[in-house]
Amino acid sequence: MPAARRPPPTCRHPRRARRKEARPGELIEAALALFVEKGFAATRVEEVAARAGVSKGTLFLYFPSKEDLFKAVVRENIAGRFPEWDNELAQFTGDSLELVRYAMHTWWERIGMTPASGITKLVMSESGTFPEIANFYQQEVIGPGHALLRRILQRGIDRGEFRELPLDYAVYSLIAPMIFLLMWKHSMTPCCPPSERLDPITFIDTQVDLILRGMLRPRGAV
Repeated sequence: MPAARRPPPTCRHPRRARRKEARPGELIEAALALFVEKGFAATRVEEVAARAGVSKGTLFLYFPSKEDLFKAVVRENIAGRFPEWDNELAQFTGDSLELVRYAMHTWWERIGMTPASGITKLVMSESGTFPEIANFYQQEVIGPGHALLRRILQRGIDRGEFRELPLDYAVYSLIAPMIFLLMWKHSMTPCCPPSERLDPITFIDTQVDLILRGMLRPRGAV
């Protein structure tokens, strides 16, 4: 009886190659979920590897430390999106009031409504214990975020839509309500009865209205 023929090598290699390519993304996804659920300190790399379905050794092939894994999570989910947002700002043709509204809505849709919304709370709560991740977040997220918002406000001033503002401080008028919304989502929302839960879009629209009325150039001003 003839021996059973083995499948040609080409039948197996593509599947294994695809699995290998997918592993960093799966590890980042698993790490994001665990970091948000448990925090940076309480998350163990063994748990991340197990959730991703790989060994701890495989995880260390891609990410030599938990800090490196956290940095990859931030870059993949937040920091890596700044070129996209910068491009959208450059191409925006509406007035600056609508640009502010668009920026805050877009941020909520792409970050606030995703698991990445929990990263801000993690950094704020654990920065004292892990200053290295706070410094990284400052460089990769806070700094570029401030620069982007500053450009939006400067655009409004240059076009005569906003009055002169101390921009380095004015950006916090846009940041503060979004941080509040994130902190509320990951702290109070699970404990609130449905009747007391915030509607994020209504909250954002209300904040935008309050902010923009304070920024408008007074009528008749030269």
